[in-house]
Amino acid sequence: MTQNEYCTFVDMLQAVADLYGKRLTELSIGIYWNALKPIDLAVVREAMNRHVINPDNGQFMPKPADLVRMMEGSSQDKALQAWHKVDKVVRGIGPYSSVVFDDALIHRVLHEMGGWIALGTKTEDEWPFVAKEFENRYKAFVSRQELPEYLPVMVGLIEAENRKEGHRCEPPVLIGNAELAMSVMGAGTSQPALGMRRMTVEEASQMLVQAGEDRRSAEVLLSSGVGSVRAIKSLNRWKQVAPDSAFDGLPAVSGNIPPELVGGDPDWLR
Repeated sequence: MTQNEYCTFVDMLQAVADLYGKRLTELSIGIYWNALKPIDLAVVREAMNRHVINPDNGQFMPKPADLVRMMEGSSQDKALQAWHKVDKVVRGIGPYSSVVFDDALIHRVLHEMGGWIALGTKTEDEWPFVAKEFENRYKAFVSRQELPEYLPVMVGLIEAENRKEGHRCEPPVLIGNAELAMSVMGAGTSQPALGMRRMTVEEASQMLVQAGEDRRSAEVLLSSGVGSVRAIKSLNRWKQVAPDSAFDGLPAVSGNIPPELVGGDPDWLR
C-alpha cells in the first residue's frame, strides 16, 4: 500500500472494528499499518472480507496475523487452481504441442521448473512432488505481488524439433480464456530469466591489473607497519577477485580491525 492509501486503509480497518464493537487507538492502527503496508490494498480488503465470513474465527476482531493467514489461504487457492489447469493440459495435450496459458505466472513457474517439455517427462510417482514444487513457487510469486518476466509460449516437442530442422511451426494452443492467453503471449519475453553477459577481454584485464595493484599496495603498507586502514581496504578489494591462496605470505595484521572495513568478517585477515 502507498501512503496515499492510508486513509482508505484506516476507514476499512475501523469499519471492521465497528463490526466487532471495537474502537482502535492511533497506536493500534499504526501497528496494523506497519504490518500490512507491504501488501496491496485490494489484497488487504479481500483478506478482511474473507475473515469476517470465516466460520472458524470470524467471530473475533482480526489481528494482522489473521489477515496474513487469510492472504496465504488465497494464494494457496490460486496455486491449486493454476496447478489443476496445468495437470489437465499435461494429461490431455501432453508435451507435444506448444501452449499458451491465460496466466503468466504459470509460464514463469514452469520455466523455472525446466519447461513444458521437461514437465511431460515426469512419472506418476514424481507427479505429487512436481505438484508441490509448482504450488510453492506459484504461492511465493502471489504472496510477493510479483509478476516477473516470462516466456510468451511454452514450447512443445513438435515445435522444438521443427525449429531445429528449420521447418514451419504450428501456432500454439491457447489454454483457458483465449483473449487473456493472447495477452499473455503478447507481453512475454524471450530473454533469459537470469541476465547473463560475458565480460570483454578489456574489462577482465583491467580488473586483474587493478587487483594486482591493490595486493602490492597492501603488502607494502603492512610490511612497513603504517597506513593499516588503507592496507585493509586494499586487501578487501583484492579479496573480491582473488583466490584464498593469493594471500599466502602476506604479513599478519595486528590491532583491532573494524568489521565494516572487511565486509563484517575480519577472520580472513587473521
